[in-house]
Amino acid sequence: MSTVGLIGGHSLRTAALVAGLMLAAAAALALVMRRRPQLFPVLAIAALPFRIPIASEGRTVNLLLPLYTVVGAGLLAHLLPRVLGRSGYRGGRPPMLLDWLLLGSVGLYALQISYSSDPSKGAQNVLFFYLPFLLLYVLLREAPWTPRLALVCAGVAVGLAVLFAGVGFVEYANKSLLLNPKVVAANSFDNYFRVNSVFFDPSIYGRFLALVMVVVTTAVLWARRRREVLIGAALLAWLWAGLITSFSQSSIAALLLGLAVLAAWRWDVRATVYVCVAAAIIALAFVLVAPPSLHLGLTGKGGSANNATSGRAKLVSGGLALFADRPLQGFGSGSFSTEYLRHNEVSATSAASASHTIPITVAAEQGIVGLVLYVALLFAALATLLRGAGRSPPRTALAACFAALVLHTFVYADFLEDPITWTLLGIGVALVPLGQRDAAGAGLAALWRGRGRETAGV
Repeated sequence: MSTVGLIGGHSLRTAALVAGLMLAAAAALALVMRRRPQLFPVLAIAALPFRIPIASEGRTVNLLLPLYTVVGAGLLAHLLPRVLGRSGYRGGRPPMLLDWLLLGSVGLYALQISYSSDPSKGAQNVLFFYLPFLLLYVLLREAPWTPRLALVCAGVAVGLAVLFAGVGFVEYANKSLLLNPKVVAANSFDNYFRVNSVFFDPSIYGRFLALVMVVVTTAVLWARRRREVLIGAALLAWLWAGLITSFSQSSIAALLLGLAVLAAWRWDVRATVYVCVAAAIIALAFVLVAPPSLHLGLTGKGGSANNATSGRAKLVSGGLALFADRPLQGFGSGSFSTEYLRHNEVSATSAASASHTIPITVAAEQGIVGLVLYVALLFAALATLLRGAGRSPPRTALAACFAALVLHTFVYADFLEDPITWTLLGIGVALVPLGQRDAAGAGLAALWRGRGRETAGV
């Protein structure tokens, strides 16, 4: 997500006013949520994409104020009463391995701020991302989920995606953007026009559309009536057009992986793997023999892997060099941009986008310690979401969305800094039957054997 900054100096009065309004809104929502606990997941899904630009000392910061307000309301309505022993809210699910790994990831990141070369960036990530999203995860995993609630939340996400795609179409038609002057400047140098709708980044916009398309595709694959298939197909066509206008290659790749996971569960796992491998080989062959007229950036004047990847190849190689310099503990949380600038002859602008590859960022900032925890977290999350997911279309959709999101973070950015990650995991854990919890190895084994493709409810 877009980098946020601390509000300080003469803007403290404005910050206090905003905080007061958020607290009042959270208190009002909390009163409603106490009577209707199902309201929290719906409002959380609705608030996920929205960032409010706030001017501070000559610059603009983009804060997830709507989501913070909803999480604050959930905290007042559900978590605090439970801690005080006065809650009738359904919950109390026992801790599992994934919970401890998420908590450990937040704790380690906070600890590694102590020796970071950019502690303010690390502190911002903890305050504005990790801690609020950890609360979001807990609230979602403890929510009173029902098939109807899952359907309503999916409907909210789809409705937002349809609306955002419409905004993108208007931007594309007018060749003007509502937000993010950096993208406006980039469009003036490209041969194509990228839209970002209400988001501050075309690739984050594309990520949101891709994940929603995975949800809609799940509904189509498990639909029982022709009318549902036709409506789903129309939605997919609309969202696909929106995704194309973002020109986000990483989002298209994420979508393809999500669809592959759905195909594996709906039909046959091994056949899907074989088809994907064959498609990858064909794509690689196409890239190798593609004529210069396709402008892939690999050949001709200035042709290179770095040119073809819009500069990301250098960021990755630079990140690996940082990891090699300090492999055990890394350079500290939030330090990638600072250290990349210090170790390479590039401008501050070139270093500001981090590595665009989450594993590289983790390795450079947190070293082997953080990398091991990151890999363990991925393994536990995928195993938890995948085991038996085929018995429930909602769980299948969550597993496919998470796989797609992970791939997107490999070629773009933001993993634990994205509230969608915590949302998918929170809902996914809530929907896992108690008897299946913490069976990580069995989850991936069951996926390969192709078990559990029967359909059922949540």
